[in-house]
Amino acid sequence: MQFSEALVSGRLTRRYKRFLADVVLDDTGEEITAHCANPGAMLGLTAPGSRVYLSRSDNPKRKLKYSWELIEADGALVGINTAHPNALVEEALQAGLVPELSGFAGLRREVKYGRNSRIDILLEAESAPPVYVEVKNVHLMRAVGLAEFPDSVTARGAKHLVEMSDMVAAGARAAMVYLVQRGDCETLSLARDIDPAYAAAFDAARAAGVEAYALGCSVSPSEIVADRTVALDP
Repeated sequence: MQFSEALVSGRLTRRYKRFLADVVLDDTGEEITAHCANPGAMLGLTAPGSRVYLSRSDNPKRKLKYSWELIEADGALVGINTAHPNALVEEALQAGLVPELSGFAGLRREVKYGRNSRIDILLEAESAPPVYVEVKNVHLMRAVGLAEFPDSVTARGAKHLVEMSDMVAAGARAAMVYLVQRGDCETLSLARDIDPAYAAAFDAARAAGVEAYALGCSVSPSEIVADRTVALDP
């Protein structure tokens, strides 16, 4: 996924009300408010003074011109925009990065299923059961090289695991794909101390036949690419 235009750099002043971030732009020294498309806690990714990268839109209908895309943390660039993971995983699946999820002629996004939910990606083929793919964005790293999910309590995430188990019981396949939007992690684990209920739901889903995969990304100010698998050690 390439950014359509060069990102604008700056220094983070603060992130607040979940979806807002004040940033001092490097080129002009102006402090602006950017949209933060990330509802999570963003642990370790909101330190004032951190260098951040923003995309800019000239759409007159937008209230905020800038969107927060990347942050420098722990010596690496980290993607924080949760609007990107579905497209990044779609690119990875089409490139055959996950062999277990390759060979499907049909790929649809945001398909209704379960109890008033939508699956991120539905893979379909004439000679195989459909695969319901749920994508989760990951950017938490508390120990060097170890990515963790989630970074806050996610009752919605636990609900999705139950619904995916139901799909498996009905004869379909279901797969979690955790997308690590940073290049400095080799392993993914569950943050069981942050959300024990999600961890329990994950364990139950795996026992019910739900598959799980993790992908890592190369991140730069010009593009984000899901280009490798990451070991999953839940």
